[in-house]
Amino acid sequence: MYDVVLLTLGSERDAPGGGCGSGEACCGGATGDAPERAEERCETPRVPVLACADALTARGARVEMVTARSDAEIDEVLARLDAPPRPDGLTWPDPDSKTRLVVATASDGQLRAVVRRLVRRYAPPPSRRPADLPGNRTVPDLPPVGVLPLDPARGGGHRDLAAQLGLPRDPAAVAAAVLDGAPRRLDLLRNDGGSVTLDGALLGAADDAGRPLHWRGRVEVDDAVLSAGDDPLLACAIGNAGGYARLDGLPLLTAGDPTDGVVEVAVAVPVVTRSALGRKRVRFEVRRARGRAVAVIPRDERVPYLDDGVEGELSRKRSWWTEPGAWAVWTA
Repeated sequence: MYDVVLLTLGSERDAPGGGCGSGEACCGGATGDAPERAEERCETPRVPVLACADALTARGARVEMVTARSDAEIDEVLARLDAPPRPDGLTWPDPDSKTRLVVATASDGQLRAVVRRLVRRYAPPPSRRPADLPGNRTVPDLPPVGVLPLDPARGGGHRDLAAQLGLPRDPAAVAAAVLDGAPRRLDLLRNDGGSVTLDGALLGAADDAGRPLHWRGRVEVDDAVLSAGDDPLLACAIGNAGGYARLDGLPLLTAGDPTDGVVEVAVAVPVVTRSALGRKRVRFEVRRARGRAVAVIPRDERVPYLDDGVEGELSRKRSWWTEPGAWAVWTA
């Protein structure tokens, strides 16, 4: 018999210690929303949660439903996944835990908020790196997470991560995957800003008419330089999965795979050419590279971006690197 914690995230208040941590907008909107707007956007649909709880209970699981409204409350839930104390004093996940976690997600940003706290909990300090940690990782195997999408019909446009991974969306099917399924291990992108990326990030912005705005920045993937900082970039896509593969019909990423151990990066650059009659034409050149890590150094003051659907602004160098197979989801 398993103990199952069915976790939902309450409204964030755009304050340190808020539900997504460090002012992240846990419900997929921009930080800085008024509290009443955040409350409206983050209201959790109860029907899928209750249906999943009923399905789990019918199978004999002991179910507890928890709504977390702060990092501390998320951490209280994650502590139940800890292994017994180690001789080195590190907090470590229990691979044989009889407690399973299901995260009810209204957005990829909410799922990321929980995985981010898992990383914070279990990543050892560099000075205390244990011998049993894989050489290509900074975190141990994180506990598998059951994903309960709160929008059962999400499709079209930007598909959420659950849809990309082919995870079940029906509450009863989610319950079956958590109790009877197997963990599917996935790559994780960590970054030097202290957060993580599950799907991908898209750097750039558009004007009020939807036209992409040019910006400049140096983009490096391992030893490959996609832009030295002189090109007028339309966008930069950093992909762990495939959610940011296209920009207004322009193919950016071509092989997003969250299990291949590498990050795929693309930049879109406008190129001006002239026809035989001297007419100016603009085409778009997409430069791509794959590797272990990517660094973006903005030349402009601030570059807007979306990271797992959460808005932000990049004003200084940011690096992402791959942690192969670091996190996992329960699959049927």
